[in-house]
Parts: sequence; structure tokens; C-alpha cells
Amino acid sequence: MTPRTRHVAALALAGAAAAAITVPTLLTASSHREAPRITQDPTADNTDVYAFTSPDAPDTATLIANYIPFEEPSGGPNFHAFSDQVRYGVHVDNTGDGEADVSYLFRFKTQVRNPDTFLYATGPVRVDAGAYTNLNVVQTYTVQRVTRGTGGRRVVRTLGRGLLTPPNNVGPKTTPDYAALVAPAIHTLRDGTRVFAGQRDDPFFVDLGSVFDLVNIDAPGRPGIGIGNQGGGDDGVTGFNVHSIAIQVPKRLLTQTGRTPADASDPRSVVGVYATAERPVLTFREGRGQVGWKQVSRLGQPLINEVVIPLGRKDRWNAGDPADDRQFASHYRAPELARALNALFPGVVNAPEQDRDDLVSVLLTGLPPGNPFGLVTQVGTGRPAKADLLRLNLAVPPTPPAQQDRMGVLAGQADGFPNGRRLVDDVVDIELQAIAGVLVRPAGQTPALGDGVDDNDLPFLSAFPYVPDPTSGFGKRHPRPSAP
Repeated sequence: MTPRTRHVAALALAGAAAAAITVPTLLTASSHREAPRITQDPTADNTDVYAFTSPDAPDTATLIANYIPFEEPSGGPNFHAFSDQVRYGVHVDNTGDGEADVSYLFRFKTQVRNPDTFLYATGPVRVDAGAYTNLNVVQTYTVQRVTRGTGGRRVVRTLGRGLLTPPNNVGPKTTPDYAALVAPAIHTLRDGTRVFAGQRDDPFFVDLGSVFDLVNIDAPGRPGIGIGNQGGGDDGVTGFNVHSIAIQVPKRLLTQTGRTPADASDPRSVVGVYATAERPVLTFREGRGQVGWKQVSRLGQPLINEVVIPLGRKDRWNAGDPADDRQFASHYRAPELARALNALFPGVVNAPEQDRDDLVSVLLTGLPPGNPFGLVTQVGTGRPAKADLLRLNLAVPPTPPAQQDRMGVLAGQADGFPNGRRLVDDVVDIELQAIAGVLVRPAGQTPALGDGVDDNDLPFLSAFPYVPDPTSGFGKRHPRPSAP
């Protein structure tokens, strides 16, 4: 157990409260507001994690962790930002025990240059000698790389200090030519890793309105959608931003062997990725105070704490380590969502409700060598821990962006979800179909479940950090509500 886990275990956790099957909990916007406690702490709320081989730099992997759900772009004068009191982390397990072997830790510091004005910027923000002119609220950060050495010893190396984050996209008068303001916020660290931290468009896509209205995806005005993925849905995350931490790392720095993997059949080519947010906590030992860290949010695979973990255990899941996830395995083997889908669509979905070892293999342990799917996602050569990790086989070559299919592995693209997660991957449709039994049924016998939203509202970038520029506060529009 890591020191962070021991701090977490000392905390009082929320008691379990049994919940009946309720359709409104079927889906959320990935990990946006996914557990009771984290809804009250949005700056620490980890919304999504992505991990993929960089299509334009295939000897590197890109890891992205997004935070702060549903950022209203026009929400000034105190615009959204990373918290100075949160330690954000992106972690990699390369041995299969569910513990972090490589971690990247981020701490932020906010400076108000002129406290005597209410303005976020005192004029148009421009770039001058690698810095921002007229920006009144400036946020910088430190990034550390932490590795687990012999006997679990932690080796900490600071890779960068005082690194700039870009300003928020306020509008054309405050942040003209916003794309040009991003360049000074992309940093190359001393080990060759590239890093970016700042506001981005929320790249997740899902029809929130229909899902939460008792899965109302065949409502009047949208006929013919049925239970499938024929389009016509409304992306409820359109126009909202998040804050992204993106790192592009040479693959050799992530593997147990220290080499760039080349054999996709070797589980040593696979790494498991997850992200966390922690807040400082004061503990006392022998009458002396000591500041540690309390984990308040984590995320690996998308939609797990939302639709697999029940309400009474969500806060416990957020506070725990992936290495301890075997305690939740029963929820994977008998998923509530399967029962709910069968109740909603009787005689149509017919999802297996028990003994779902297929979900355990794909989501908790990874697919071992020699499995019938021909894709290895097990981390390491030993017996893998049951752990929620976004597993990425680094030896699988990337599909060119123009050819990427949103259905990932289900469309025959081995570099797509659930082998890592690309920005284009439609994890809502993929996971709905996985719950319905697509992995254990003959081809063509699983209904094409979906939410009708097939892509993001903005196109993804062709280069790092890949996530689109954020929607501007001036450009955001709120149409009048439609009649009920």
C-alpha cells in the first residue's frame, strides 16, 4: 500500500446506502459529478482520462486527464482554473499490481498582478518573449516525475517549475487569436516529455438530456432513433470547457523494461493509466502534525464509478487505490446496468445479468496473451490485480486520425478503446454494447445501443495537445428552452 493509500485509509468513509435500480443513473457525462462528495469539489473532479499512441509521434504516448466539469465559458470575472490547493496526478502501472510505478504530479500557483482591479485581463492578451502581456491572473505550475524503485522506494524528480498555463478563452477582445496564446503553454521538459495544462473544449460527447429523462432517446421530434446509434442525439456537453493536463511521453519512460515496446503480444508492452486529485490533510502522530494528501477523485476506465459502482460506494471508490479494486468485482460480474437495460427494453436487449467474466477481463484485469480477441491488454507477465486502469498496449501502431472509427476495437481498430482511449472513441456506445453482451454473443446478435451522439462538437487537433481550443465566453450562446 502506498503512503497516499495509507492516508486515505485513515479517513472516515461514507457509509453504504443501498440504492434501487433507477434509470436516471444509467449514464453521466463520463466522470462529471459522478459521486456525492466530489460534486461539492469541482476543481478536484477528474472528468475523463485518455491514453493513446501519439499519431504524429508514434514513439511517444499521450496521456490526458481532464478536470472541472461543465465550465461555463463566460463564467467571469473569476474564471475557472486549477486549484492551488489540489495535487493533480497522472499515474502509470507497468507491472500489473495496480500500484503506480510512474507518476506525474502537478501543483499550481496563482498570481494576481494587480489586486486593485476586478479585471481578469487589463487589455488584449498577447505573447511577448514567451510571456503573456495584460493578463492579470496568471497561473503557473510545477511538475514532478515519481518512480517506484527497489522495495517500493519513491524517487522524486522535478521536471519543471514556473511553467505557464494559458489564459482562459474570454473572447476576441480579451484573448484575440487564442490559438497563438497556446504555444507558450506547451513545454518540453528535461527528459523529452512535452506537457500542457490549461483550459480546453470538453472533448467528451453524450446526449445527457435524453439519458437522464428515463433514457428518452426516441422522443417526439427525434423519431427513429430507438435504442440505437443512428444519430439525432443532442450533445449535452457542447459549449462547455474543462481544464486539461496533457503529457506526451517517450514510451521507454513508461515501460518496466525501459525500452520502446515492439511486440504487441507481450504483456510487458502494456501499461495501465489512471488519474487522481488529492487535497492536503493534517494528521497527528506522537503529538506532531504532519501534512499528507487525501485522494478525493480518481479515474481510469470511463463510466465505471458512474454506472458500475452503486451510490453507497462511490465515495469509497474515489478515495481508493486501483490495487484495492477487487472489493468491487461483484458489481462488474453482475452489473446493475444490464438489469436496467433489460427492464427498459424487454425482449430487445437481453443483456446477460450474471457471471460477467467478460467485463472483468476487459475492464479489471486486461486481456491475457492467447485470448480469442487477439488483443493483449494485460499489464505485466504475472497474475494481474483486479484494478481499474485504462490499459494501453504501446506496441499497437496508431490508426491515422482521418481513418479512426469511433467504435474502436468493435470496429476492428486495435488501437481504439478499450485499448487505451482515443479522443474520437465513442465510449458511451461501446460500453453500452459491451454491457449488452457484444463480447460474448455471436456477431450481429447484440443490439446497436447508443445515445445518438457520434462525435465531438469541435474537431480535434492534429498535434499535441490534440484537445480543441476552448469555447470563448463571448462566443457561447444559450438558446431559449424548447417547449416540454
